[in-house]
Amino acid sequence: MSYPDTFRQDIPQPQIGNLFIELKTVDSSNNYAMAQVHDSKAFHGNVFFAHEQTAGKGQRGKRWMTGINENILMSVVLEPLGLALHDQFLLSASMALACFDLLNMYFPGNISLKWPNDLYFRDRKTGGILIENIISGENWKFAIVGIGININQTDFDETLPNPTSLKLVTEKNYDVIALAKELCVLLNKRYQHLVYGKKEKIISGYNSHLYKKNKKVKLKKGALVFETTIKEVNAHGNLVTTDAMERCFEFGEVEWAMPFPKS
Repeated sequence: MSYPDTFRQDIPQPQIGNLFIELKTVDSSNNYAMAQVHDSKAFHGNVFFAHEQTAGKGQRGKRWMTGINENILMSVVLEPLGLALHDQFLLSASMALACFDLLNMYFPGNISLKWPNDLYFRDRKTGGILIENIISGENWKFAIVGIGININQTDFDETLPNPTSLKLVTEKNYDVIALAKELCVLLNKRYQHLVYGKKEKIISGYNSHLYKKNKKVKLKKGALVFETTIKEVNAHGNLVTTDAMERCFEFGEVEWAMPFPKS
């Protein structure tokens, strides 16, 4: 699929992080940001950073469990002017790439993007992204980009299969707020790539860092577990694999069934 080299953006938008609000305790930064948008109190580029979440959100209704004052837990308000609803995965991919950019500065060569929305250090999860949208008819009004990245946390719930953090990997402590603001700069840069039409660059970048690309994995569809080779993710956000035939899966259609290492 080809895209135009340029993309219309008539009105320059504020920078991501132009307003950086710290919340001491909140149920979910996404919930808070969404409420602010509905009350016309939040606009493009506003960031809500939570020091503690009591009911953080993950994909498929799962909770995002995290330590207090230890990690990046923030929601970014975007007004995707000029973007179409079919660009939703491209937005998700651009946000994931910005998170990749941040982590890759601290342990280069070991970070990957696990379809559809997780950040991995080797075979361990270090973060994730959850985007919730406000759509009116065919108009994409707002996107609330929830980002969780494990930074200084070293103790995790035993029910989590494979978590890790920046501190566990590097054995160093970090200024979480400074990292979050650094991330805002990277998010803005990647978002501008999308707005100005560098869509092929976004997809190729996402696939160049795709977790288990060109490797055999086990996926689960319903009660069926099968082995297949990860090929790529297309512009619509579908996972493309190959075995006896080429397959294409939408988000939620399959789950990863490969057991993760415990050491």
